[in-house]
Amino acid sequence: MQKRTLGADRLEVSAVGLGCMGMSQSYPPFPERDEMSTMIRAAVERGVTFFDTAQVYGPFTNEDLVGEALEPLRDRVVIATKFGFDLEDGSHGIDSRPETIKRSVDASLKRLRTDTIDLLYQHRVDPNVPIEDVAGTVKELIASGKARHFGLSEAGVQTIRRAHAVQPVTAVQSEYSLWWREPEEAILPTLEELGIGFVPFSPLGKGFLTGTIDESTTFESRPEAVDRPYSRHHEATPPRGERRGSRPRAHRRRPGGDRDRCSAAHRGRPPLRGSPAADDRPLTCDERVAFTPPRGHRSGIRRAFSERELLGAMGRT
Repeated sequence: MQKRTLGADRLEVSAVGLGCMGMSQSYPPFPERDEMSTMIRAAVERGVTFFDTAQVYGPFTNEDLVGEALEPLRDRVVIATKFGFDLEDGSHGIDSRPETIKRSVDASLKRLRTDTIDLLYQHRVDPNVPIEDVAGTVKELIASGKARHFGLSEAGVQTIRRAHAVQPVTAVQSEYSLWWREPEEAILPTLEELGIGFVPFSPLGKGFLTGTIDESTTFESRPEAVDRPYSRHHEATPPRGERRGSRPRAHRRRPGGDRDRCSAAHRGRPPLRGSPAADDRPLTCDERVAFTPPRGHRSGIRRAFSERELLGAMGRT
């Protein structure tokens, strides 16, 4: 398994990571807990060192699962988790007030069965709390040893710059795939300039780019069964026989258009990038919970979309 380094402080992670959200949320039916724990440990044995979770996944149950599975392997792995929601009153509203962050981190440490969080993300930007206050709080947590590195999820350019000025940001995660390439416009150049790693989530378009979902797919009529509506992707799903070499239709930007304000419903997990070279973005596979060792994993893996030019050419065919 190849390695990648994130940020100027060079957090080393495996080129392929495992996003664990789908084990507890968003993609029912959920497998048995023991089965997921076995899979997480099997991933470590195959060279995966980067695992992503969050307090809101479940909520809480995903962190507990990851913590239990990785406890005996803690010195071999990097655990990323996230804060940014008030989960105590049942509203699950965005909340990054300093007191909420500190309370959330203390609870996450207990569920993860560890004394430090390797990569601590703000899950979603809180428009009511200055990002400088958020970064300052994380800086205190790092100084106290409760966290090692600071990350942002789906933040805009100005938010990233302001946060980075207070506490160096190690990584930014955002959706990035063949059919959602908006980060190339402003996010990636900014991260390149500042020396911040990039962790893309949903690199396979939540299954739409793999053939898992097609025109015959049906969904349960349970609003709680999915994290967000799929209407943005619906028209872009080509008929089964046209997938190879076909180009997904252009889709609209997310509602709202404000890149510095992120919908609480727009949740996901990562892959990555840490060095200036475009090929150095690791992948965190979060499309589905099943883990299949990549072909050739013993000799090292190149990320699935390592060449922007190749992707562009594929999209134009």
